[in-house]
Amino acid sequence: MTFDYDLFVIGGGSGGVRAARIAAGEHGAKVGLAEESRMGGTCVIRGCVPKKLMIFASQAGLMSDEMRGYGWCDAQAGSFDWPIFREKLHAELSRLEVIYRAGLTRAGVEIHDQRAVLDGHHQVRLADGTTRTARHILIATGGRPAPIGIPGEELAMISDDLFLMDRLPGRILLVGGGFIACEFATILAGLGVDTVQAYRGDAVLRGFDREARDLATLQLSAVGVDLRLGVTPAALERDGDGIRVRFEDGTDERFDAVLMATGRDPYTRGLGLETTEVRTGRNGAIEVDEWSQTCVPSIFAVGDVTDRVNLTPVAIREGHAFADTVFGARPRTVDHTLVASAVYLRPHELATIGLTEEEAKARGPVDVFATTFRPMRSMFAGSDAKVMMKLLVDPADDRVLGCHIFGPEAGEMIQMAAVAITMGATKAQFDATVAVHPTAAEELVTMRAPTRRHEGVEG
Repeated sequence: MTFDYDLFVIGGGSGGVRAARIAAGEHGAKVGLAEESRMGGTCVIRGCVPKKLMIFASQAGLMSDEMRGYGWCDAQAGSFDWPIFREKLHAELSRLEVIYRAGLTRAGVEIHDQRAVLDGHHQVRLADGTTRTARHILIATGGRPAPIGIPGEELAMISDDLFLMDRLPGRILLVGGGFIACEFATILAGLGVDTVQAYRGDAVLRGFDREARDLATLQLSAVGVDLRLGVTPAALERDGDGIRVRFEDGTDERFDAVLMATGRDPYTRGLGLETTEVRTGRNGAIEVDEWSQTCVPSIFAVGDVTDRVNLTPVAIREGHAFADTVFGARPRTVDHTLVASAVYLRPHELATIGLTEEEAKARGPVDVFATTFRPMRSMFAGSDAKVMMKLLVDPADDRVLGCHIFGPEAGEMIQMAAVAITMGATKAQFDATVAVHPTAAEELVTMRAPTRRHEGVEG
């Protein structure tokens, strides 16, 4: 059978773009790609990139406080002009979108600026009604914010909407305790918005190391977020030009805006999966094997739509591995067991790789090397903010099982630690590394004795 393409990619985010560019540009495949929104996907257009720029913008108040502690008596953040920032932000996103498009075009990928859905095992149907056939189809549609199922939730914003606001709200409620909710609570409070965050749990960032979670929870309150734990909204209704929120405890409050940040689901609804034999999980995630292949040999999926490890660098790695395997005769898979990540709070970030202390303890005996201290820079300025460094070590072979950092630029630090841990570094090798002084990071190589040992589930 003759096909229009060797590969058709549905989705122009990080994973889909990487797969298409490598398949076409490096391996000579004939590739088509369809994207229903802006090229670059969630990370570039409405996620990682604009969020990080907003985090930079939100630091001015903390920086001016610190500078006054260093003797700059007149240091003031001044007023923040959202329209000026937003204009520069969207100019930068447009620049990045052009770069993504240019990369695909140079590689020879044919771009379709419209929605595409599956129409069988070797065919896709475009929004304009035309169809294209392909020997292989790659689904890379990412995820979308998940509804929580309460009356009036359509009145709330999702994270995508924050970058499009005409003006900052005076008072906002953020619902959730994960990456998105905590980062945007930090951002909005830093930009001067009266920020309330409601989370049903007893500490934010479920799934991270508990000690780090506790520090992150305390920090949110310290930077001005009105963090309310054990609180869940029950309904939203319009109240003039604002929103009135009724909570499960029977109380209600009025806010200028509400942001729902309660997780994301794989974006598979209406994708035409019913025309195939592709299997999905409970939340709509496409089921794939270690090669990112579905139960249909011609259909693959990468990135958040598979709900494996939902991080941009993972989607990129999966897309590249797929292209090398299928079109480059260089078969390889992606190891999802050791993936570093960071939560960009302020002033201190939370970054991690490997097992949490709770996971390590459940696995078996583990030595915990941990320290908490006030870092030089902020302590001199009068801050009580604390840094945490933690290494989890297997006493049987001395291998480092996990690393957790809560501190300034923790994301930058964990990247370097991740290289060593991915290589299987031992605690003795960390100890043999000469410290860089004076830095906060030197604590990672100067913790000589364990602070505690867990004997495991049977201990």
